[in-house]
Amino acid sequence: MGDVREAGKVWLVGAGPGSCELLTVKAERLLREGDCIVYDRLVGDEVLSMIPAGKKMIGVGKSAGKHGAPQEEINRILIREAKLGKKVVRLKGGDPFLFGRGGEEAEALCRAGISFEVVPGISSSLSVPAYNGIPVTHRDYVSDVHIVTGHHRAGKSQTIPYEALVKTQGTLIFLMGVSALEDIMKGLEHGGMDKNTPAAILEQGTTARQRRIVATVGTLAKAARKRQIKAPSTIVVGEVCALAEQFAWYHKLPLFGEKLIVTRPKERDTRLQERLREMGAEVLTVPTIRTVPIQDEGRLKEIEAEMKELFKYQVLVFTSPYGVERFFELLLENGRDVRALSHMRFAAIGGGTAEELRKRGIQADYVPEHYDGISLGKLLAGKLTDGTRLLLARSSRGGAELLQEIERNPKLSYRELAVYDTEFSMERGEMLRSFMENGSVTGVIFTSSSTVEGFCRMLGDFPYETVRAVCIGEKTQQAAIEAGMQTDVAKNATVEALAACV
Repeated sequence: MGDVREAGKVWLVGAGPGSCELLTVKAERLLREGDCIVYDRLVGDEVLSMIPAGKKMIGVGKSAGKHGAPQEEINRILIREAKLGKKVVRLKGGDPFLFGRGGEEAEALCRAGISFEVVPGISSSLSVPAYNGIPVTHRDYVSDVHIVTGHHRAGKSQTIPYEALVKTQGTLIFLMGVSALEDIMKGLEHGGMDKNTPAAILEQGTTARQRRIVATVGTLAKAARKRQIKAPSTIVVGEVCALAEQFAWYHKLPLFGEKLIVTRPKERDTRLQERLREMGAEVLTVPTIRTVPIQDEGRLKEIEAEMKELFKYQVLVFTSPYGVERFFELLLENGRDVRALSHMRFAAIGGGTAEELRKRGIQADYVPEHYDGISLGKLLAGKLTDGTRLLLARSSRGGAELLQEIERNPKLSYRELAVYDTEFSMERGEMLRSFMENGSVTGVIFTSSSTVEGFCRMLGDFPYETVRAVCIGEKTQQAAIEAGMQTDVAKNATVEALAACV
């Protein structure tokens, strides 16, 4: 018998206007579950960065002056990948059925007998004005809104019914109209609109590069040329534009305008990214390292032996939240539980690690004021009494500064136990380079010297003097300096301290 594949399926998914927090719950789930992601240029960098590594990604978007894949080729790609039995996510900026040519793709899938679903997305026609303080309807101003494409097919003239639009007296939204802005404004005037009617153009809405110009129908085109406004931009015409300055909120957030890359492992705590976004930053998650369980048989036997001799140690030391997580997993895998630790005291390098212990009903006895290896080592060397034996459960790539400080007290003894490995991640090298080369990234957050090394390995040859590194701890800062980066160092390894440093 021949190879019989299970039929695949296509999801036409709206990616929203740019911010990953404006994805629908269903869209986010499909990005995790899909096998192949076929995406447009208008999909936000935040959204692209959250797609799990290992997915087949096919970029088909076009930008001004640069051709992407023709629509017929996109249709063929969707059909081909589905016929291979894959879950295909066709990821489109905004909403797939609002000027997104989703209807044409649905027709092609119907003709080919391919099952599909449509996942609506938040359209830029509503969200971008909202992020700029413009309500597209308001009881005191206008009760209807009209959405128009400012783009027309090659070889065809514009067919916008300006006179009819003007007569509606509603808010007018033009998408994909930057290159035709002057013609659109003239068309509205010729259609009978007062040239003093408020009008706005909103560039790269919901992202760190968001810009807003509010003018009038008669002056907007000139103002946009002067400010060199580019696509993607949303044009809004109507009295509600006059509310923009009063209602604007996004640009008032403390980290508005910051586009940050976080390099810590993706599976780790996401509070950092969430907090930075709450404060207005655009945050891309590009892990440069990954934490994985120990696989080597010899080292697993060492762990097994130590689990049988935990009674020998008085203090258990953790240097990361994942170290805590993995140690307790190994404890159970070796037939033991928390009762085997009842005689111990516990040390944590920082608040996140201490919190991971608290989840298991354990209060850390020793947490340094500054969350780094040197401070933890100094604390332990100064506080512990003669003959104390320490077990350090940490990464196989743990730094030496903690050990050096402990060794300053010759009456202490310790044993290092590698409970997980740290590996360099290379899967997102191409994506990282595209983010860094367009010049929009304002800072890269490094949480360890390993993340710096992994970043440089992924990026390869690059003008690192242009990189602003926001570092946790002096060791991490030193690694960034050696790579040639500009550096800032957070006073502590907390979300608040990092945000203050940014």
